[in-house]
Amino acid sequence: MISSAADLMYVRGVNAVTLDDVRAATGTSKSQLYKHFPDGKPELVRAVVALRAQQVLAREEQRLARLKSMSGLRRWRDALILGAALQGGAYGCALGNLVVELSDQDDQARTSLSEHFATWEGLLAAGFRRMQDDGILAAKADPDALATGLMAALQGGYLLAQANHDVAPMATALNMALAHIESLTGHSTKTAKPRKTATSSRRATATQPRRNTAAKR
Repeated sequence: MISSAADLMYVRGVNAVTLDDVRAATGTSKSQLYKHFPDGKPELVRAVVALRAQQVLAREEQRLARLKSMSGLRRWRDALILGAALQGGAYGCALGNLVVELSDQDDQARTSLSEHFATWEGLLAAGFRRMQDDGILAAKADPDALATGLMAALQGGYLLAQANHDVAPMATALNMALAHIESLTGHSTKTAKPRKTATSSRRATATQPRRNTAAKR
């Protein structure tokens, strides 16, 4: 029931999904639903937050547990961009979307989401500290600040990709964040090159300067 509700809310949005929608998707009776969630939708939504956090953080822990190089950071970036590209940039971050909808509606959910993002940033910061310990990242760098900045670039990138249905803005945001981090290592950054979509191709064509076809006299 929680998994189905999470899927519905990811695609449609939390506010657009009703308990009747969840019941219809799961074949659950009203009495069964309220047996598990006596407080109704707010309680179900908090269960969705917990499930999404578990899924996202398990994925990120697997990717970031041994992060200690720029190449590892680039692989992390590429995996995120690829995941978003598989959906055409639509829907955004499964955890970030919940923040947008719930932060001003449910303080308990907002607090939980804040803690989950702190955990995610902590995984990044731990990787930056390993890079410092190995002499890759400059001692003057602030791992916690870098983690916050990278997370902001990621979530902003997700939002722009969602608005455009194109991962190009997400790739740009992450590339710029990684370029800053790599500037603290003394090496140059290799940028991600997302696959062109119909949207990005149209933009590229629209921004090409017209050639002067007039013959020179």
